[in-house]
Amino acid sequence: MFASRSKTDKEDEFTHKRDAASVSMQLQAYERLVILVDRIALPHLITRVNQPNLSAREMQLTLTQNIRSEFDYNITQQIYVSSEAWNAVKNLKEQNLLIINQLANVLPPNATGLDLNKLLLEFLMNDKKGTLHEVVSEVLSFEAKKLMEQPYSI
Repeated sequence: MFASRSKTDKEDEFTHKRDAASVSMQLQAYERLVILVDRIALPHLITRVNQPNLSAREMQLTLTQNIRSEFDYNITQQIYVSSEAWNAVKNLKEQNLLIINQLANVLPPNATGLDLNKLLLEFLMNDKKGTLHEVVSEVLSFEAKKLMEQPYSI
């Protein structure tokens, strides 16, 4: 009887360590996704990649490639977070690409990257979709906090 009790204690300890490691990995994934959301948020992206000498078309490509590369770099994080959280991040990426491409298409052929950036920032100030990155960050933060509050099962 003592031997089986000891085996159960070891199994419980292993389960606790596995659960703690799993929670840790999930929290790291949420953290990385919050960083991703911040990096692909259009106001932050425009500030970070702005190059005054680019044409509007070149700026469009720079912005969209940056979003895709940031997203692709973090794509594996989806296995650690809820499908709702992942879909929110994915939708932000798609919406930002759509906004950039649609606004770039209304500019004249000789427009500059500065013209595109100004148009994007004006759009973001006047449209509630401009704050989607804030909503997605809040969703990720909420889920991470909820995860931290859960007691470990032993």
